[in-house]
Amino acid sequence: MPIHLKIKEGELAENVIVAGDPERVRQISELLDDVKLINKNRGLIAYTGKFNGKPVSVVTHGVGAPSALVVFEEIIQLGAKRIVRLGTCGALIKGTSIGDIIVPTGAFYYPGGAYYQYYREWICGAAVPDYGLLSKLVGECRKCGVKHFIGPVVSSDAFYAEDPNFAKTWNSRGAIGVEMECASLFLLGLMRHVKTGAILMVSDSLVEDLGFADANELREYARRAALIVLNALSRM
Repeated sequence: MPIHLKIKEGELAENVIVAGDPERVRQISELLDDVKLINKNRGLIAYTGKFNGKPVSVVTHGVGAPSALVVFEEIIQLGAKRIVRLGTCGALIKGTSIGDIIVPTGAFYYPGGAYYQYYREWICGAAVPDYGLLSKLVGECRKCGVKHFIGPVVSSDAFYAEDPNFAKTWNSRGAIGVEMECASLFLLGLMRHVKTGAILMVSDSLVEDLGFADANELREYARRAALIVLNALSRM
């Protein structure tokens, strides 16, 4: 059983939303009925409640692939069947605004580190979400008329190590956003046979001056994005 998440058997729903920021997890929990705090150990705040009568959990995964993988592994041990990351990203394309949504169709990543330890050989796995869940997320974005972009992102392990050519290089390879955890979620989903997906809010841009929005500044955008994810999961 999990050693980092002090969640009892039966407390976690099969549908799980994960986010790096515990403040965003608290914000999402406000949209649920019959909410119960199920974990606060290590600051990995987690709740279970109901949306449209169906159980759903919201769990903090921390920053970066190693932290996130610990949480992803443990919620899968606890019975998660569908996991959607609701996070933030830096835009790598022009024309975005704070709070716009990027729906990743896959994630580039740098081999080595946690990825090598999982694969145990120098290969590049297909870091892609579940197609059915991806389709539901895109469909909900279209229903609510929110401005959104669809395409691959790049998952970086080093927030402060990006060089001046980072945005130009990755944009030339087709990436439309940069974040830190999607590749690990998508790869683990394939390995553990669970459905995964992601919705990312633009919090800043590497190609335009948008400033940097924190969780409080993104609150209303997060609520909108959370309703997209909750509606998508409730229809699975």
